Amino acid sequence: MRVVLGVAGGIAAYKACSVLRLLTEAGHQVTVVPTAAALHFVGAATWEALSGRPVSSEVWDDVPAVPHVRLGQGADLVLVAPATADLLAQAAHGLAGDLLTNTLLTARCPVVLAPAMHTEMWTHPATVDNVATLRSRGVHVIEPAPGRLTGADTGPGRLPEPDDIVAQALQVLAEQEASDTAAGAATAAEGDLAGRHVVVTAGGTREPLDPVRFLGNRSSGKQGYAVAAAARRRGAQVTLVSANVSLSAPQGVEVLEVGTARELEEQVRGLVGAGGVDVVVMAAAVADFRPAHYTDAKIKKTHGEGDDSAPTLELVRNPDILAGLVATRGGASTPYLVGFAAETGDATGDVLSLAWAKLERKGCDLLVANEVGVDKTFGQDDTTVHLLRPGTSEVVSVGPATKDHVADAIWAVVAPALP
Repeated sequence: MRVVLGVAGGIAAYKACSVLRLLTEAGHQVTVVPTAAALHFVGAATWEALSGRPVSSEVWDDVPAVPHVRLGQGADLVLVAPATADLLAQAAHGLAGDLLTNTLLTARCPVVLAPAMHTEMWTHPATVDNVATLRSRGVHVIEPAPGRLTGADTGPGRLPEPDDIVAQALQVLAEQEASDTAAGAATAAEGDLAGRHVVVTAGGTREPLDPVRFLGNRSSGKQGYAVAAAARRRGAQVTLVSANVSLSAPQGVEVLEVGTARELEEQVRGLVGAGGVDVVVMAAAVADFRPAHYTDAKIKKTHGEGDDSAPTLELVRNPDILAGLVATRGGASTPYLVGFAAETGDATGDVLSLAWAKLERKGCDLLVANEVGVDKTFGQDDTTVHLLRPGTSEVVSVGPATKDHVADAIWAVVAPALP
């Protein structure tokens, strides 16, 4: 595979030498593209000796070969390690001031960035926004490791070890190859949802306590948006009911924004009740409970000496939207209903056993079960799911894979089952 290894100007640039060696030893053809600042830390001669290829940071070198375009166009993978705060900012805003940033703009292959910087820079709102922007565009940004930084400082911001970086980058590359294979199969199925109306819910509902607080969850909406985009690619008319999501609307998809569980239920029931809906995919993380009472003014804490009391919140159940759709449908076969089971596992069972129980309880046509928790699934680019159908003990497992790949896998099951 043809790999472009970008190196930005940080003290961690020396670790990129090990990244380069691991990639070349794995049989990949690696072209190193350092920034001018990176060459202050590791010279061009080192990169050329380790890669066996010429090294440049300027768009003006070898102009007839148009390297600022050709490198990105011809790469199978672009990996930047380390990626500094400045590099992340340039990439997020589409700047192209040198050979590396030009390569990032022209690349249509997987792009993996391994940030390294001081903790204050990593947690700064500007960097947080830049990382979110890049991830929303499909760039894989590796979380930096905690540990010793430059000088005596410690904290999150340390460049992960080279073998970890290479392992994650090659995993992304493998997933892209698998996705390309699946895309080839999907091409044959392109249009298999033509003439269908699909409703997809995404995101996480929020139940207000007072004007500034709410009960919510960690859902980013990425999986629901991927499901909606995949349905549109397959020819469906798609309505996306979106709860508190900060993602760009998929092209050609109608988006209806909601906030609470009851608002989401109202929109979905209205769409289904109007007729003509063939599939409903309940990918949103809907709050099971809401506060029994909403307070018009902000709830204040007490300030009396020795008084550490806190208010007691009374909760009531939210409607079970999926179960309600099943009940309303009765014995009819449409709309086809897809539920999601976000499970952590508990003392009563593991993720799969809890998912089977939920499938029986809900009565939907397909249940997508995934394991969630801190740093699992919610907000991540990759996930693992298990597809369960009533009347069979078969489990179709997908992943670890991108949420786009999972979305296509779901439609590969649903589309042939539609009447």
